[in-house]
Amino acid sequence: MSISDRSRKAMEDLGLTGYEIRVYTSLLESGAMTAADISKKSGVPYSKIYEVLNSLEDKGWLESDSSRPQQFFPRSPSTALEAMRMRSENNFRESQAAIVSELMPMYTKSGIKEKPEIWVVRGIYNIAAKVNEIVQNCQHELLVALPSVAEQIAKPMQPILRTVHERGVKIIVLTSEETGAETVRALSRVADVRLKNSMFGGGVIADGKHVLILLGESMGENGMVEPIAIWADHAALAGFAKDYFQYLWADAKVRNKKDKG
Repeated sequence: MSISDRSRKAMEDLGLTGYEIRVYTSLLESGAMTAADISKKSGVPYSKIYEVLNSLEDKGWLESDSSRPQQFFPRSPSTALEAMRMRSENNFRESQAAIVSELMPMYTKSGIKEKPEIWVVRGIYNIAAKVNEIVQNCQHELLVALPSVAEQIAKPMQPILRTVHERGVKIIVLTSEETGAETVRALSRVADVRLKNSMFGGGVIADGKHVLILLGESMGENGMVEPIAIWADHAALAGFAKDYFQYLWADAKVRNKKDKG
């Protein structure tokens, strides 16, 4: 039986060898067979056939009976995969328990600090540069919350948004009702846009793991008031931000179609 390269690669990724794949697919095609018949059907040398059959049985891909000569027959792919999943999860839990119980006390005793995962970004130019970096590296989904005070960031973003939109990235923008009509029209050409009244905070979430959140303004070292944001490459924080974005999105106003240009 010939199978696609995709399925073959998937089986190899799960740990099946080339011989094992040939034996299993031969059993799928012909049903129960003896070891000798399997060897002839699959092309696996007879000197290797019992080693391969035993390995497949241990991995849950086939079963055998007690007849003479012994017959081997395939288990369903879904059953075999479920058995492998459960075994993998059990092995992971056992490994996790062993590693955590022994190595965590060593880590705690050492006093080593984890690498910080949240950074502060100050100033409109630094924030705009970080937003551009996040947007340019986005691969699948980009969520943008854009208060009217951040409109100066939105305008230089538009060419980059067009680029990632053409690359197939899904872009969703939530902006203030006070945002200029021209900016909203431009954003609507590359994104799903909704308007939110009294929108204060803002930020960008890319692929559910990279997040930048505008916090407001603070006094800079030069004595001038400047915008401040936090940036994180942290899936948990991005997840919280995405949940809040979706909450705001559900309550926002759909842009009137007649305003689109």
